[in-house]
Amino acid sequence: MTPADLSSTVARAVRRAVEDGELPAGTDVPERIVVERTRPGGVGDYATPVAFQVARAAGRPPAEVARVIAEGLAAEPGLVRVEVTGAGFLNFTLATRGAAGLVREVLSRGPRYGYAADAVEVEPFCWAATAEFRHRAVHEAVVRLLRSQGDGDGPSARAAVAPVARRDGDVVAAYGRDAATWAVLAVPARETPQFGARLLVQDESSEFFLVRYAHARARALGRGAARLGFHAEPGEIDAPAEPARPALRTRPGAPGAAPALLRLLAEYPLVLEAAAHRRAPEQLVRFLVRVGDELLDFQHCVLPEGDEKPSAAHRARLALAEAAGTVLAGGLALLGIDAPDCL
Repeated sequence: MTPADLSSTVARAVRRAVEDGELPAGTDVPERIVVERTRPGGVGDYATPVAFQVARAAGRPPAEVARVIAEGLAAEPGLVRVEVTGAGFLNFTLATRGAAGLVREVLSRGPRYGYAADAVEVEPFCWAATAEFRHRAVHEAVVRLLRSQGDGDGPSARAAVAPVARRDGDVVAAYGRDAATWAVLAVPARETPQFGARLLVQDESSEFFLVRYAHARARALGRGAARLGFHAEPGEIDAPAEPARPALRTRPGAPGAAPALLRLLAEYPLVLEAAAHRRAPEQLVRFLVRVGDELLDFQHCVLPEGDEKPSAAHRARLALAEAAGTVLAGGLALLGIDAPDCL
């Protein structure tokens, strides 16, 4: 079971409960069931509030509905534990998935990793030249997210979008289209975006730079490996006893970042689904920052150092770095931002 499978698996469990009479006939099953990473202090790996949605239609308490759904999921392969907490939250603990299979899936699907099976291609956008920049950027990002999850009709209702403040002037001219787009998508649509010199700082204190730099580093690692005569090959990720390279950042290079990167790769489809469901591209922005940050920690142990010969471990680490770069490129494309190979 992958995190991306959880939504459809829970939906099937609700349908079975209705068909078997455990929930009232005619109870509607939500089209999209949002499953997200459990918040700090929570139970298990992932959670969903779907029982609250179903409870309204079923006319039963959410906790009771959650218990019915949990019982229907008890025998699902890949689910180690299903628990009900609070007033009716469903919490899931998944069996550990091998790194090789996850990385191979990301690399094979490329920028479309995380897309639903019924994803819709985005038609070219045609906007009047007078359309306000932020409104256009937010709407286009939301449409891309929705279509990546199979919603070909786009947003049924457009949320209010706070415009760029007049004091900021022509932000595209001042910061460039990509940086301006990042800034207007980095906060919820109802909030006024913030601009300033830090947006264009060329170091990791700028989240815009950090994410695109991390993608560029992933591509550079591939070029470096080619010069050393080896290529990426998905495998189980080991951790060398010591960091392979002195840190270039404020924190030391961290081979231990591999588990965090793998968790983020597994979560990415859920992040896209949640961002689309909530019409919230800022959720994708925050996620890409996390991926970029972990990748920049991990990069220092990817290539051999000194007289060290390339090994299966190096090939597996390179594959993980390239998979993380693939997620960064795909996420930036959904936001309408370029992912350069070099910075």
